[in-house]
Amino acid sequence: MTHVMRTGGSEQRSHAGDCLRWRDHAFSVFERYYSLGSTSHSGMDDEIISLVKSIVPPLTSKKHKGQAGRIGIIGGCQDYTGAPYFAAISALKVGADLCHVFCTKDAATVIKSYSPELIVHPVLDSPNAVEEIEKWLPRLHGLVVGPGLGREDLLLKAAKEVIEKSKARDIPIIIDADGLWLVTQQPSVIQGYEKGILTPNFMEFTRLYEALHHEPMDSSDHQRSILQLSVAMGNLTLVLKGEQDLITDGSKVIWCSVEGSGRRCGGQGDLLSGSMGVLAHWAHAAAATGGVKSMNPSVVAAFGACSLTRQCNSQAFQRHGRSTTTSDMIPEIGSAFKKLFES
Repeated sequence: MTHVMRTGGSEQRSHAGDCLRWRDHAFSVFERYYSLGSTSHSGMDDEIISLVKSIVPPLTSKKHKGQAGRIGIIGGCQDYTGAPYFAAISALKVGADLCHVFCTKDAATVIKSYSPELIVHPVLDSPNAVEEIEKWLPRLHGLVVGPGLGREDLLLKAAKEVIEKSKARDIPIIIDADGLWLVTQQPSVIQGYEKGILTPNFMEFTRLYEALHHEPMDSSDHQRSILQLSVAMGNLTLVLKGEQDLITDGSKVIWCSVEGSGRRCGGQGDLLSGSMGVLAHWAHAAAATGGVKSMNPSVVAAFGACSLTRQCNSQAFQRHGRSTTTSDMIPEIGSAFKKLFES
């Protein structure tokens, strides 16, 4: 699909008009793809895993610090300090060289205390937050927006402006958690952005679907709904998290059925979004040099991150059972990554 929604200047359209246009387009495109039976189950897992393997940069002493990825996390406030930490440390353990957390002032010391590995900037609630974050954007290869962000208008406004400036720099952007609340209120902030990925759970997905379509969602057919929403969002890559993670860019639905566990502790989505930030950078970098020709790089990155998160969950559950928490999953990243992508 080549339809891309633009924002700003003479190309700015009304929100209501945009939604109607994309809704009509969604149904016509959806009927074409859905009638072709373009849904992939686990039969394609090995093929996509091979694509994920192909984007992983080799470990070599010839590279310098930063070449494997510098990732930014937009989130972290007084009430939520764990989420940005989980996203950031996951990005590092997947293979990013550096990770920056842009959080509020009162969250910074807490997040710093969790790990000396993270570069923490207490600027998100400052009067010049956007300017403070913007000066770091030329150094970043990927952005994760939402973990621990909260819903204060001041923070959401800053996040929106940072997303816009990151789009202008062509940076892959992962939006999760309270970042999805922002997208539900203002879909145009990420609509049609080729390097954008949304990672909603079922409730977040339902809110976003109904905001775009202005009607209740048919919860009995998730494949149909995720296809419709992706096309309505300008063929944006979506990940609907659940028993099986559904991934689409509006052309087909891919199921990630790597075995996880029945434990659904808070924080797993942050591991997912942080690891996806790194993989999105690797996938789009590979595509820029002629790799990953057979599939949308954002879809490859999403599938890789979903597989990794589920594998970490499975391994942690084997060790800890019902008491498993995300803190137990983080140490599993290295071995899970090796098993999936380096075996």
